Amino acid sequence: MKIAKLILSTLLALGAMASHALDIQPYSAAALTQAQKANKPVALHFHADWCPTCRAQEKVLQELKSEAGLDLTVLVANYDTEKDLKRRFNVRAQSTLVVLHGEKETYRVVGDTSPGGIRGALKSAL
Repeated sequence: MKIAKLILSTLLALGAMASHALDIQPYSAAALTQAQKANKPVALHFHADWCPTCRAQEKVLQELKSEAGLDLTVLVANYDTEKDLKRRFNVRAQSTLVVLHGEKETYRVVGDTSPGGIRGALKSAL
């Protein structure tokens, strides 16, 4: 009986963590619009496959997925093809992370690959 309770409480805790975790997905206009209309925190990661800084940021974002309390979505936008999106957010360099809460920009990071810097930027929208 004690083992069953322990297993149940562990599963509940894991479920709670999963529901409040960083979600990383490819950019879509619909996903951005949905997050903004719902006044939710969302970040745009302007990423280029050829960019070593972008790859380092991607690695940090993947590591942050397991961190509790980062309940937001990161939409990964292709820096080379999302020209209208870059103009809309005045992005001039790959490896740019634009953090929003609804329509309001809360933070912008360009070229930062430190876990603390990226974590801080993401938390600005919570």
